[in-house]
Amino acid sequence: MSATSWLSGQDCDLDAFRTLVERRTEAADYPHAASVEQNVLVYDSDRPAGNRRDLQAELVRALLDGPGIVVFRRAFTDLDVVDRLTAVFDALIAEQRASGATAGDHFARPGANDRVWNALEKAALFDPETFADYYANEVLALVSAAWLGPGYQITSQVNVVNPGGAAQTAHRDYHLGFLSDETAAAYPAHVHRLSPVLTLQGAVAHCDMPVETGPTMYLPYSQTYEPGYLAWRLPEFQAYFEDRHVQLPLAKGDAVFFNPALFHGAGTNRSADVRRTANLLQVSSAFGRAMETVDREAIVNAVFPVLLKRRDEGERWLENVIAASAEGYPFPTNLDSDPPVDGLAPPAQADVLRRALREAWTPEALRDELRAAAERRAS
Repeated sequence: MSATSWLSGQDCDLDAFRTLVERRTEAADYPHAASVEQNVLVYDSDRPAGNRRDLQAELVRALLDGPGIVVFRRAFTDLDVVDRLTAVFDALIAEQRASGATAGDHFARPGANDRVWNALEKAALFDPETFADYYANEVLALVSAAWLGPGYQITSQVNVVNPGGAAQTAHRDYHLGFLSDETAAAYPAHVHRLSPVLTLQGAVAHCDMPVETGPTMYLPYSQTYEPGYLAWRLPEFQAYFEDRHVQLPLAKGDAVFFNPALFHGAGTNRSADVRRTANLLQVSSAFGRAMETVDREAIVNAVFPVLLKRRDEGERWLENVIAASAEGYPFPTNLDSDPPVDGLAPPAQADVLRRALREAWTPEALRDELRAAAERRAS
């Protein structure tokens, strides 16, 4: 646990990071695992698990304090179901291309690969029977419930990395991993500890993925480093990741799940003809929502003339009112129509309000932009 309530870049120490990361995963500590490969726990979905709760407890230990990543071989034993959903993905990609749309990408230039945002909803509407057969998967439910408890929510993004597709840089993931260093440092240390338990990252292999196709690179145990959300962009940490990461080949139907704070990044597809296709799963805690439904667009429109008139009250006064009025977080959104701009996230409603104050918009101009933004976010 951190000795300070706030973290900064000065807390990022590569030697301390190495002490945490350079550990060995002992198979004896994880009796349900079939093997340990490159420090990663591998489970066999065909192997009887015994007591479900005991297995879930082991998975929590593995994701929280252990290597931070688990692989389930043959998570999908019926590969026909995987192929059926792959066909749905291919159809969605073809529709996307035919419409002239190019999906934005957090870490690759638009159009370099094929990505389908909100593939969960799109697949359900396109082929509900295949959707049901696929998401009835017991391994997905087992790991999601182990990490997040009941009431979790699944989202899915298809990522097809074409031959020659370049590797991502090492990063951490949603939530704090999508924020700039400055913004992440504004959150207290206990939020840095909280962020990883709000989501579970996963991926299902929709084709065989030998190492030359660039399956995801991982750095086991890196999720245990508390200042990691401020460290992953630093050159010395990036270089260490490049030197020490592991890459496990996957077969069609295998699934990998990992702590979102684990340092990771997709590898370069060096194959000649394999379109590396994965269903990227992000499973969210049920607790990431407010108790009441609030129309913050209406609130912002109501208070904007007051804020405009009283800008001389000072920045702190304005920021306090903005925080109480506007939606300060850009997610969830529709990344097809509301892609990231100048970073990993589109502007939040609060950012639009700040801009309107800075540029002295008319109330009508703000109302129009807020409505347009709401429509971009809608599915």
